[in-house]
This record gives sequence, C-alpha cells and structure tokens, in this order.
Amino acid sequence: MSIIEVPLHAIAHGRAGDKGNRANVSIIAFNPDAFGLLAEQVTEEKVLNIFRHRGASGVTRYELPNLNAFNFVIDDALEGGVNASLNVDGHGKTLSFLLLGELILLVPKDYLPTGSPYL
Repeated sequence: MSIIEVPLHAIAHGRAGDKGNRANVSIIAFNPDAFGLLAEQVTEEKVLNIFRHRGASGVTRYELPNLNAFNFVIDDALEGGVNASLNVDGHGKTLSFLLLGELILLVPKDYLPTGSPYL
C-alpha cells in the first residue's frame, strides 16, 4: 500500500459556523474507511496550531462515527465574534477552508477519491 502526503481536503470536506467568539468546524470523510485515519491525524493540538494565529485558545473535538465526521469547537478564534470584530468577515463560515488546506496528512492512495489530482 502506497502512502502519500496530501492536504486534508483530498480525503474530506468541511462545514463551518460560529457562535460568539467560537468557531465550529466539521470535517467529514469522503471514504468511510478514512475515519480512523482522520481520528489519528486530525487532533485537537494540530487544529489549535492552525488557528493559533487568530487568537484561538483551545479546541475540543467531538467524534461522530456514524457520520464519518468530527466537529471541532475552536475557542477565541473569531477576534471577539461578529459583533466585536473589526474584521470584514468576523463570521466563522469560511474557516473550514483554512483547516482543509493547511493540515497535511499521510494517507494510503486508495483513500483518495477517483480522479483525485493527488493520484
């Protein structure tokens, strides 16, 4: 089995939202077999490191095995939230793209969807 390095978006998609100063990012595996690999490699510590530059102070991961998904609640990632931030977009709606693009994983090639540019 050949193992390659790919960004998280190669094997999963995401959704994001916000509530106050908390971002909520869900990661959903394309292939149900990849759930265990995501459990090992997409940790609270790695997610916190990706969002630390935004002021994130903590991350809690919730596992949703029946959905092949994880939900990450990221504290203090929204610069005070939509009502307190001077940012153009204080919402957390787009933050799944940050995680999907920045986190690099080691995965077996057969976990990638057909037609993946990483094959």
